[in-house]
Amino acid sequence: MPTVDAPTIPVAEWSASDRRMRHLLRLPVDAAPASVASAQGLVETSLLISASRCLLTYVFLPFLAPLVGLKFGIGPVLGIVVGLVAIVANVASVRRFWRADHRYRWHYTVLASVIVVALLWLVSIDVGTLLSS
Repeated sequence: MPTVDAPTIPVAEWSASDRRMRHLLRLPVDAAPASVASAQGLVETSLLISASRCLLTYVFLPFLAPLVGLKFGIGPVLGIVVGLVAIVANVASVRRFWRADHRYRWHYTVLASVIVVALLWLVSIDVGTLLSS
């Protein structure tokens, strides 16, 4: 009876910089690749979370909080929570883009990195606001 070998995962030829980025993102070399559709879906989710943080902090809370009687300290707390969730979502989406070997993985990595740096800055401002009050 003939034996059937398990299907092998084709390993793409990656450049040295691709291999370094995969190592930085802690992506296993032999992991099954993610689908492009799942990568794009996660990107949309992470960008939506980041955008909602900005809308919440700079549009809704300054105008709606006084109307509904929310305390002053709620804004920074929400900013920290939503900011940290957005950072995690952005990092997860970058990892998924790399697992999918998406052709725009470097472009999106730069965009997500800028967003994460901005979110870290905003979270630090919120922490400073809480500590100073």
